[in-house]
Amino acid sequence: MTRTVRIGDRLVGDGQPTFVIAEMSANHGGSLERAFEIVRLAAASGADAIKLQTYTADTMTLDSDAPPFRVSGGLWDGYTLYQLYEEAHTPWAWHEALFAEAERLGLICFSSPFDATAVDFLEQFEPPVYKLASFEVTDLPLVRKIASTGRPVIMSTGMASLDEIGACVATLRDHGCPDLAVLRCVSSYPADPADFDLATIPDIAQRFDVVAGLSDHSMGHTVAVASVALGGHIIEKHFIRSRADGGPDAAFSMEPAEFSALVSAVREADAAIGGVRYGAGLAESANITFRRSLFVARDMRRGEPFTAETIRVIRPGHGLEPDALERVLGRPAARDLAAATPLDWSMVGGSDD
Repeated sequence: MTRTVRIGDRLVGDGQPTFVIAEMSANHGGSLERAFEIVRLAAASGADAIKLQTYTADTMTLDSDAPPFRVSGGLWDGYTLYQLYEEAHTPWAWHEALFAEAERLGLICFSSPFDATAVDFLEQFEPPVYKLASFEVTDLPLVRKIASTGRPVIMSTGMASLDEIGACVATLRDHGCPDLAVLRCVSSYPADPADFDLATIPDIAQRFDVVAGLSDHSMGHTVAVASVALGGHIIEKHFIRSRADGGPDAAFSMEPAEFSALVSAVREADAAIGGVRYGAGLAESANITFRRSLFVARDMRRGEPFTAETIRVIRPGHGLEPDALERVLGRPAARDLAAATPLDWSMVGGSDD
C-alpha cells in the first residue's frame, strides 16, 4: 500500500523525498527583520517548508501569576504562561509578509493555529496544510475546526496516548480532513534521543494508515536520519539564525549550517533506502572480476580430459561458475585451449548425463 499526502505542489510519503520543515516558532525574537532572515536562511539551508505558530498570549491563557499559571523547572522556569506566550508569539500582522516571502523563495509556508480565531485568520492565506501541535491533540473542538477547512493536516503526537491519537485521527477524518500525516514527537525541550522510541513510526503508519514522520526536539540530526530509515517521510526541526540570539526555543533549535548538514544527511538516507533489489547494481557490475570462476590452468589439446591440473577455480569471475567444476572434470576439451582462458560450455566436449 502506498501512502502519500499532497502539500501544495508536493507529494509527500512513500517513494517521495523526505519533506523537511524548518519551524520558526519564537526564534524571530520579536523582530520582523529577523523573521525574514530566518525564512531566507531556511530556504538557503535546503528546507522544503517554513512553519509559523499563530496565537496570542490572550488566546492561549490568562494573564495570571497564580501557581497553576507559573512554569516551574526546565528552560522556561520562572515564566508565567502569559509572559512566555507574549514573548514567543508571532504577531498576526507579520503573517501576510512572511507567507509572501516564503512563496518568493520557493518555500511552502504554513502554521499551527492554537484556537478557532487563528484558523479563521489563516484561511485568508489559503495554507496548503495545517499543523496540529501535540499539546492540542485533545482539543477536539479545535481539531474539528481545522478539519472543517478541508485542508491536509500534519499532527504531532507528543504525550498523547494511543486512544487520544485515535480519537484525534477519527475526528479529523470525520470532519473533512482529506489527507493526514502523523508525527512521532517527544514533548521535552531538548529531547533525549533515548526517549524517542522511533520504532513507533512504522507502527503509526500501519495502525492509522497515514504518512508518518518526526517532530524532532533533540540536538543534532542523528534521530532525524534514523527516523527516515524507519519509514518517516516528514521531519520538523526548530530553526534559528544563531542560538546566541537567545529566546525561549533557542537551546533546542538548529543553526543554518547544522540544518544544511541535516538536509544533506536526510537526502543521502533517501537515496540509500531506495527500493527492494537483489543482485549487482550498476556501481557493482565492474567488480564481478573479484568473483571466482573456472579457468584453463595450462595449454590443452583437443580431446584432452579436464582434470584438477588443467582447470582451476580462481579469480576473476569471467568463466563458468565454480559449481560447474564437478560436471566438467573428466570430460574432453572440445578444441585446443590456451592457459588462462575463461572456460565456457562451448569448450567442453562429451556429455554430463
